[in-house]
Amino acid sequence: MTSLELAKKIAFSLDDKKARNINVIKVSEISSLADYFVIAAGNSSTQVHALSDNVEATLKEIGIEPISVEGYRSQGWIILDYASVLVHVFTQETRDFYDLDRLWSDGIKVDIDYNKN
Repeated sequence: MTSLELAKKIAFSLDDKKARNINVIKVSEISSLADYFVIAAGNSSTQVHALSDNVEATLKEIGIEPISVEGYRSQGWIILDYASVLVHVFTQETRDFYDLDRLWSDGIKVDIDYNKN
């Protein structure tokens, strides 16, 4: 699976659980951290945990597990590291505060057609 396919699968998984404002950003040309960032928001810390859990479960079904998961004990931001794809799931308040979408605006935003899932 390519990193783009992985990023799309993650975005679809987040969309399935009603994540808000899902952005997939190609950062491979401006960073060595990953090829893609997937950034999404939940309505509450409970939904942030549910969204993260769904991503993990969806990918585990096809044999892909994260290298690490950070922030699970926090109330506002969980990061799932899949090497080539970093997944950031926020509460909206935390997302607005850190504004990763702006920080990584030099990356290329990938359009996802959720009707083709």
